[in-house]
Amino acid sequence: MQYIDSFIKYLKFERRNSEHTIVAYECDLGQFEQYLSEQGIESWAEVTAKTIRSWVVQFLEDGLSARSVNRKIASLKTFFKFLLREGVLEINPTEKVVSPKMPKRLPVFVKEVEMDFLLDQVDFGQDYSGVRDKLIIDVFYFTGMRLSELVNLKISQIDFGVGVLKILGKRNKERIVPITDVLKNSLIDYFSVRSEAFPDCVSDFVFLTNKGVKVYHKLVYRVVNKYLKMVSTVTKKSPHVIRHSFATALLNRGADLNAIKELLGHSNLSATEVYTHNSFEQLNSVYNQAHPRA
Repeated sequence: MQYIDSFIKYLKFERRNSEHTIVAYECDLGQFEQYLSEQGIESWAEVTAKTIRSWVVQFLEDGLSARSVNRKIASLKTFFKFLLREGVLEINPTEKVVSPKMPKRLPVFVKEVEMDFLLDQVDFGQDYSGVRDKLIIDVFYFTGMRLSELVNLKISQIDFGVGVLKILGKRNKERIVPITDVLKNSLIDYFSVRSEAFPDCVSDFVFLTNKGVKVYHKLVYRVVNKYLKMVSTVTKKSPHVIRHSFATALLNRGADLNAIKELLGHSNLSATEVYTHNSFEQLNSVYNQAHPRA
């Protein structure tokens, strides 16, 4: 059916969504279009709330998580709003579709003592890959940035004079994160080693592979997974876990929730408030261990 390609262009050029988000939309809409074809539905005007619910039920019966199902529903809602805006439809069938309730999940994080041991005691090596891998962990933990933000980080986004990083987040929204002296020294050391390893490199991207080209998501993920395994038993060992660790450490040390929201690049405070649960858990644990009548 028509309009999916136009919608993807809208996401890319008007909403400026990330490549990862656009791929997710394409996948969800492709699956829905296939389902409609199987049901003999040939136009978007024929789609009803009942059609969408039956599609959703299939995923739930197959054991897909509520989070994943909700993402697919969100994809449809955005798409049908686009069709309304374009005058293709007059009624939005997704308005009567209720998303499945999601169980509350606390963010997984690595303890401060474990991150301290990793950054202070673990030997990453002095060759290019070792210095780079150490800086990857440093940047994640000192800035709380996302995986895609680190992969696409450019030298031009670093201001050593002012001492800040300009991070381009979702929808190209820019936020400013301070560079501590420790991170500044790590960056300086890295660029020194990088210039020796790749003397002719002119790439503006900060992180490079051992072949001198921009790093990719899987490489960074493997680096983080490898080193978190050395110090932590958390079930997930991903860059996002270090982002959670960054936020939890700040909150535990008394940082203002709104300040953490800005550092993380969250659009809503509700997304940041989830970290207060982790902070309360730690406070409750300390209370139970320390109070004489606990």
